Parts: sequence; C-alpha cells; structure tokens
Amino acid sequence: MGKMNVSNDALLALLAEIVWDDAIRKYKEENLYKEIDCALAMGDQETFLALTSELKILQSLG
Repeated sequence: MGKMNVSNDALLALLAEIVWDDAIRKYKEENLYKEIDCALAMGDQETFLALTSELKILQSLG
C-alpha cells in the first residue's frame, strides 16, 4: 500500500502543477489583453506589436 500512496501523491502533485500553470497562463493572457487594449486606445503601435507578439508566444505554449 505504501507504493500506491506514493503514486497517488505524485499524480496529485502533477495535477496540481498543471492546474497552477494553466491559471498563471490565463492570468498573464488576460493582462496582455488589457495592455493591448490600452496600447490601442493610446495609439501606441510599438507597444501594441510587442504585446501581441508576446500574446502569440504565450498562446502557442498553451
């Protein structure tokens, strides 16, 4: 039974890490959208392009 607990603990830890990583990615994505909207409102093309590039990279990882 000891091995089963270790396996379950490892599986739960992995699942927790996946959930945590997904939450962080979603948080970063939401912030990027807000910053992109702000750059658009300000007419800041350079920042807009940098942020959309960062967003594309983040989305490609998820």
